[in-house]
Amino acid sequence: MYENDVLLERLLQILEALERIPERFESISVPQDFCDTKAGREHLDSICMVLLAVGESFKQINQKTDEKFLIKYPEIPWRKVMGLRNVLAHVYFEVDPEQIYSICKDDIPLLIDTVQQMIQDLEDGTTS
Repeated sequence: MYENDVLLERLLQILEALERIPERFESISVPQDFCDTKAGREHLDSICMVLLAVGESFKQINQKTDEKFLIKYPEIPWRKVMGLRNVLAHVYFEVDPEQIYSICKDDIPLLIDTVQQMIQDLEDGTTS
């Protein structure tokens, strides 16, 4: 089982990374914006790298907590979060800009809120 201080440190790293996504997504109005310009492609690449790192971190947390920590936060489809990491790592050239757009627009705000709650719960000692 992860020690709480190690888990807290990892979640703070995840939160910092996730909070970069809205900044990088700010200039993207439609999925095609990821493809139309060099800057758009750079935004897509950088967002995908963050999503890959975050997915890997959650995968490690899940393994090291014997799958007992993430299930306390069922509002997030954790298998999909970790599954996206596999897509980004192994079949990157098949990444769908529309899917990444949807994730940034619809899913990242809830994921950020959930990670903030996880951190708060660990700091308050309301989860272990």
